[in-house]
Amino acid sequence: MPVMQRTYQYEEFPYRPSREEQSGEIGHYPVVIVGAGPVGLTAANDLVYHGIPVVLIDEDNKVSLGSRAICFDKRALEIFDRLGVVEPMEAKGVTWNVGRVFHQEEEVYQFNLLPEEGHAHPAFINLQQYYLEEYLIRPLRDQPLADLRWLNRLEALEIHEDFVRLTVSTPQGTYQMDAEWLIAADGAHSTVRKLMGLDYKGRQFESKFLITDVVMQNEDFPTERWFWFDPPFNPGYSALLHKQADNVWRIDMQLPRDADEAEAQDPERVEQRIRRMLGDDVPFELEWISLYRFHSRRMDRFWHGRVFFVGDAAHIVSPFGARGANSGFQDVDNLIWKLKLVMQGQASPELLETFNQERTYAADENLFHTETSTEFISPKTSGQKTLRKAILDLAREYAFARPFINSGRLSKATIYPSSPLSTPDEDTFACQLAPGWPPADAPVTVGGQSSFLTQQVGGQFQGLLFLQKPEDLSAEQLADLKALAQKDVPIHTLLVVAQPTPLREYEGMPVLVDVQGLAWKRYDATPGTYYLLRPDQYICARWRTLDRNKVEAAQRHAGRLIV
Repeated sequence: MPVMQRTYQYEEFPYRPSREEQSGEIGHYPVVIVGAGPVGLTAANDLVYHGIPVVLIDEDNKVSLGSRAICFDKRALEIFDRLGVVEPMEAKGVTWNVGRVFHQEEEVYQFNLLPEEGHAHPAFINLQQYYLEEYLIRPLRDQPLADLRWLNRLEALEIHEDFVRLTVSTPQGTYQMDAEWLIAADGAHSTVRKLMGLDYKGRQFESKFLITDVVMQNEDFPTERWFWFDPPFNPGYSALLHKQADNVWRIDMQLPRDADEAEAQDPERVEQRIRRMLGDDVPFELEWISLYRFHSRRMDRFWHGRVFFVGDAAHIVSPFGARGANSGFQDVDNLIWKLKLVMQGQASPELLETFNQERTYAADENLFHTETSTEFISPKTSGQKTLRKAILDLAREYAFARPFINSGRLSKATIYPSSPLSTPDEDTFACQLAPGWPPADAPVTVGGQSSFLTQQVGGQFQGLLFLQKPEDLSAEQLADLKALAQKDVPIHTLLVVAQPTPLREYEGMPVLVDVQGLAWKRYDATPGTYYLLRPDQYICARWRTLDRNKVEAAQRHAGRLIV
């Protein structure tokens, strides 16, 4: 893989002998993560967020070479906001909501992934993976709950009923440690998966794509996603363009199936391809070159006793649609709060099976979308080619054909319509939201300070009680809410009020002022409406009136609580 990095300075993280190497003893830890890529690092940050000590091992001592994953969706940004790392990401990254699709030289379709106002985060930001990893490592380096072990390679596993024993090699030798729980975030070629002899079923597509990062200043290309079918600079094939930080542009070009891979990545040949696209008068420099084939695979199960698989270790999809890393972040967001409740003895291990159920469902959804995208982008048969050409031709003039164009169905939060953790509605709601959905966002103020609803929830069970004003809270409601907040697994309620107030809290509960009325609208709220949210912010139940017994029952169901 040619790397000609110009815009990023890599730091080598120091190897430090572990206490096991120094003492010769076998250490015992609550959670060990294998793999310090973006998903493994997110898991480490989430464990620390929940107060759980973690050891993270990785055989390398640098962030990833090349830009790799670059598109991070709104749901990922909401997760990173909760973990406290979204600010540098959005400051450095390139924000975009609009995509355009071209057939040859003519634009046939454009879309806006976030056409409405009132959200804390955009539909996407583009940011090189090495920056994301850097931002995820920063808060862990001086964190006493996190032990980052670089140049530590997993060599063997012993699976026991109550723990997993790991054998790890380092520059100074080999040591062993025990993990109560092991999280495999070690990528598509997962060592953990191979050592456990587990299947990774699926297929590889024949099409090849050349990835090139180029450094250039080009005002002709806005900060949007541009996709071409059969462009004049790559006739008969496709191309994709994205802007990243530091004036780095990602260019993907489809190659013939029989293209020689080494020849295709030769820098001189790559420059010729880019020159045909940009023209002779646009200066640029090559930054990174790689080549990939589409893969579509997943494990049968993501939970095996004491071991969890997340990210590419559990499932891999084609990069069109940005569903790879983003789905890995959602894996972590789904898993860690459940693991915490089980580790604390507050929930049945049955809760961990819901991680497997929900995230294999999400993986199947992602695989479906990426496989259908692949078939449209790279049709095999003459019939598929004829159908694609007809759709692209019709889309120039007829709006009905445009949704059939598939240049990659872009990543977004998974909806669990049949989540085993949801309590079905018994009241009527007219909004799009429902149990099993991620939260809708809306601008709010808290004590006069601007914020957003999604920035006020997460990490614990919470309720949203909609009132016209805080003083409308009845004595009976107040008693019920205080009782819910004092449970062993508490439910802390936020008051979402329609009328302006300077109050930051009322009777010990945060007061969110719905400054534009969007929260009430998006949640189809009426005075007294109550929503119960899981620790990962997902809606698990809702009612038109607060009933403490129903709320407690819905929480026990959603958390598989045994306390």
